[in-house]
Amino acid sequence: MSTEAFQRVLTARHPERPYTSDILEAIFENFVEIHGDRRFSDDPAIVAGIASIEGIETVVVGHQKGRNMEARKFRNFGMPKPEGYRKALRVMKLAEKFGRPVISFIDTPGAYPGIDAEERGQAEAIAYNLREMASLKTPVLIVVIGEGGSGGALAIGVGDRIIMMENAIYSVISPEGCAAILWKDASLAPKAAESLKLTASDLYNFGIVDEIIPEPVQWKVSPEPDEIMLKLKEAIVKHIKELEKLPVEKLLEKRYEKFRKMGEFLEIRAK
Repeated sequence: MSTEAFQRVLTARHPERPYTSDILEAIFENFVEIHGDRRFSDDPAIVAGIASIEGIETVVVGHQKGRNMEARKFRNFGMPKPEGYRKALRVMKLAEKFGRPVISFIDTPGAYPGIDAEERGQAEAIAYNLREMASLKTPVLIVVIGEGGSGGALAIGVGDRIIMMENAIYSVISPEGCAAILWKDASLAPKAAESLKLTASDLYNFGIVDEIIPEPVQWKVSPEPDEIMLKLKEAIVKHIKELEKLPVEKLLEKRYEKFRKMGEFLEIRAK
């Protein structure tokens, strides 16, 4: 039996949803891609570079999936390896150096768990990004456009504001993985999806997400920016302009406070 939350999961994974490259083409101008981490290689699962939006010079990073099998294999199904996260951070450091805001698009089932990634320091690369992004001296806007899977998403997900597409998801684990661990049955993923509270509305109510971009219809790739894409553009520009007004010290203080509040809970004991 499916649930509303699991329907959001399936929609977030739909292969016709726009990916990072589609958004860059639709609402950004003058995108120049930057390749490589200067340590091992380039990782196609992460797209990074410089671009402008409404005259604002920015740096963009984002997960990238593929639509056919050849592209999916090339992009490693949107699951970055350590060199992808190091490339992303390299570009973010350029943003800090030249005073450009960072816009990070999240859409991954998670970081690649292969042996080669572990050998090259997958956990260290993720942890290092978390630390460095927390203290990055430039505005950072996070945009969850599809799947937000675990540490693989959070490794480029530490920022000042988080906005999320209505049908996107953001969770510590996939519903299938959660169901397999808790009940030894991945077919109970719909039940797990409800428990994980991974929808945009759930996360907005928890204070994790700052704005939800409505999706009145199924969001699909189109030659021209549609209403949803234009709403996304409007939100990105609004948040960047607001963040750029803040002094660096205040920016870092509010970023720290935002993430310190996550996970707070109130325990009420029955008398």
